[in-house]
Amino acid sequence: MRTTVGIIGAGPAGLLLARLLHNAGIDSVVLESRDRAYVEHRQRAGILEQGTVDVLRAAGAGERMDREGLRHDGIELRYDRKRHRVDFPALTGGRSVTVYAQTEVCKDLIALQLKEGGPLLFETEALVVEGAETDSPRVRFRHKGVEGVDGVEDVEDVLECDYVVGCDGFWGVSRMAIPAELTRVFERTYPFGWLGILADVAPSHDELVYARHDRGFALLSMRSPSVSRLYLQVPEGTDAEAWRDDEIWTELERRFETADDWRLERGPITQKSVTPMRSYVHEPMRHGRLFLAGDAAHIVPPTGAKGLNLAVGDVVTFARALTYERETGSSELLDGYSATCLRRVWQAERFSYDMTTLLHRAPDATPFEDRLQLARLERIAGSRAAETDLAEAYTGFPFG
Repeated sequence: MRTTVGIIGAGPAGLLLARLLHNAGIDSVVLESRDRAYVEHRQRAGILEQGTVDVLRAAGAGERMDREGLRHDGIELRYDRKRHRVDFPALTGGRSVTVYAQTEVCKDLIALQLKEGGPLLFETEALVVEGAETDSPRVRFRHKGVEGVDGVEDVEDVLECDYVVGCDGFWGVSRMAIPAELTRVFERTYPFGWLGILADVAPSHDELVYARHDRGFALLSMRSPSVSRLYLQVPEGTDAEAWRDDEIWTELERRFETADDWRLERGPITQKSVTPMRSYVHEPMRHGRLFLAGDAAHIVPPTGAKGLNLAVGDVVTFARALTYERETGSSELLDGYSATCLRRVWQAERFSYDMTTLLHRAPDATPFEDRLQLARLERIAGSRAAETDLAEAYTGFPFG
């Protein structure tokens, strides 16, 4: 097989990149190790920055998002039984965010790719990236073959490319193709995680609620007008099944408590899991003609809602750079891909770290540190400058 851009991974980053390249008249092939059903139902992010919303619309993938997505013009901070709303449009010149699950973004992009785009190969495992330093990198892959004597026989093949973009996540093969001696890794792990639930109950608030409590952090979010998504800070290594449903609701009620008559509505919990918390950056994000995007290059704690949006920024940057090279003959933007992306990545890492340390209680936190958290929250609530900094970061840093 031969193509201009070989894309490893059919998450939102890989799928969006394929769409952007298609719209620019550049061919690609997408390799995805999982089947279509898994990709379309893999629960991950649900908050789209203003820039991500704009990109999806411009790419022709925004019709259902505009119809079914939930625009949010702010978030609510809770601490010490107080409530403070951060008004995004008033602080950012009109920007907002949209609640639209990653599962739905993937469904929309898959439908477009299968209808209009190049090959999208599910159940196709990338094995290794070869020749990244050459003008013709290759991806060796294995895919399901035809029925044989002993059942389905896997078939190995090679995808020859001009460029390879690794959108295959932290555990994928793309990053492994960059020699260790040429890389720097920056990493931080946190001694807590998020116990997340999906519940068949209408959200108890019309915007996201971030709560700082002496017992730990809590987040009220949603997937739709009838499905709530909620999180609790729990110790790292917690088993989600060790928490009974009624215990989860009781703990959420404690952490969201306010001085007014607001109340949390309960409902049937349909899913629960624990998400670990970590920060990770791999530098550089390019080696020869291999480019890393999304979780293959960086991970942020979910507190700042940046993971999916950072991946979108990466692939937008690559698509613009390759289009520029095709139109002008200059590789200037491709050569600057890593530096361009990393400027945005580190701002998102900074914001996600700030939000995490602002709202979560460390296991060994002292009374002094508790008071500092409350002072930081009071600063945001009482200073338009501090509030604006949060709103600008939350609604998104510019692409490129």
